[in-house]
Amino acid sequence: MARKCEISGKARLVGHRVSHANNKTKHVFQSNLQTKRIFVAEKNKWVRVRVSTRLIRTIDKLGLKGTLKKYNLSLQDIAA
Repeated sequence: MARKCEISGKARLVGHRVSHANNKTKHVFQSNLQTKRIFVAEKNKWVRVRVSTRLIRTIDKLGLKGTLKKYNLSLQDIAA
């Protein structure tokens, strides 16, 4: 399973760890993904999605339907 948000597509970033002597080594910044159960009223069932914590806040604000509309997705895209 890829470490990628199922709705927004947010994935890892690559950067540097910089020491006091300014030595740089590659470092991977993983996105903060959580498995979340969301109730879909249209289908009257729960859907389990792996989303970023930032997107959980967006879902709380806009609702699942509004969030999917923002990212040009439908319920069929996340509910397999």
